Amino acid sequence: LRPCLRRSRWRRTLSARSSSSKSLHRPMPPTAFACCASSPPGGHLRAVKTLVRSTVKIPPPSHLPHPIESLRRGNWVKLICGASFEDAADVRNLSLVYTLAGVDCIDCAADEPVVNAVNEGIDAAMSISMVNRPWVMISVNDDKEDLHFRKAEFDPEDCPSDCPRPCEKVCPATAILLQRVFEEGELVQNTEWGKLQGGVITERCYGCGRCFPICPYDKIRAITYVRDPSTTTKLLQRSDVDAIEIHTSGRCTDSFSELWNSLGDSLKNVKLVAVSLPNVGESTLPVMNLIYAIMQPYIKCYNLWQLDGRPMSGDIGRGATKEAVDFAVHLAAARNKPHGFYQLAGGTNAFTIKSLKKQGLFQTMTIDGNSLEKRNEDKQARPEQAYIGGIAYGGYARKIVGKILHKMPTQHGHARIEDHPEYLMEAVKEALTLIGPVKGYAELRF
Repeated sequence: LRPCLRRSRWRRTLSARSSSSKSLHRPMPPTAFACCASSPPGGHLRAVKTLVRSTVKIPPPSHLPHPIESLRRGNWVKLICGASFEDAADVRNLSLVYTLAGVDCIDCAADEPVVNAVNEGIDAAMSISMVNRPWVMISVNDDKEDLHFRKAEFDPEDCPSDCPRPCEKVCPATAILLQRVFEEGELVQNTEWGKLQGGVITERCYGCGRCFPICPYDKIRAITYVRDPSTTTKLLQRSDVDAIEIHTSGRCTDSFSELWNSLGDSLKNVKLVAVSLPNVGESTLPVMNLIYAIMQPYIKCYNLWQLDGRPMSGDIGRGATKEAVDFAVHLAAARNKPHGFYQLAGGTNAFTIKSLKKQGLFQTMTIDGNSLEKRNEDKQARPEQAYIGGIAYGGYARKIVGKILHKMPTQHGHARIEDHPEYLMEAVKEALTLIGPVKGYAELRF
């Protein structure tokens, strides 16, 4: 991917973007985050601390790690920052807000500055209020078929001067910025003369693909890529990376096996291995069992299956969650499911819990595949475990908090949300309305 993004038109795009006084958030270097984390929040954040302490439940001690206890009970929540979303400033603030809301895990791109940003956000949250530290998960892929690992690309100089720019309006990540300029370079906005400059802000694009069909001139292309396994192994050696998620197509296992073998001993450092795959029909369960057979001889930790219903669509509306819930229903009824926890993703939003409850799958417990009502006298059997361990929220979670992040005044293109307590309070309330129903927080009245 990197060489593609260094072509001359990207240099022109980045140059135009940096000269704009209205440029969007750019990633902060890791050193910048370090200095942010070194200054603890002051008394002006007491209201946020009070809200978190009065709302977020810290469960009693368990012999299991707290994220695993959440999976067992069916109230695990994961924040998906985005496998391709690399805007470190936004990732840092999202991680801070959702840590305060009580998520169990934060999933991010397998990119060092992004991992640094997640951990800086978590540290900042924990300096504000006492909450459980979420696990940090990095996302990788075994081939180029997965939609989460692509970027949009186009040359703005190829865009006709009279283009209405629908791509800007449809992008949920505000990752497309187009501006008109004179030939000589003087910036002129909202006119019908001059060339277009700018284009896709690559670190913000997470590959949803909504801009592809809407371009009236068919100018937008997709760049697909595979995360470098050597970079992944280095990240897995860090003490602040707890888990890995492997995205696979669900159609064959050759590429999965190749990636799994390339990760080698680095997998010994993780506490959880997740496999994300779509529902491809009758072959889904056999492929899952083949994947588990590849992992089983070497896996020394917990494992999780992410049921990816309708990728990157949760922010669209009520119907987006249907495919994820249907996937859960399909597997819950199946026999000979592979070992591990199960979690929903892909289209998850504020309607997902209601849909799960309607299907009788929200925090429904099993013992060795049998419902609690049918369990035998053996009280020492395998611990009770929910059919569905929890939910991962991605686009919808980023949308409801992102609208607040983008209201904040910025300095040099980025801002710490804790420096703006009124926005932090608003963002935490939004996060709690999403996380609370899963976690069983008391009814929220803001």
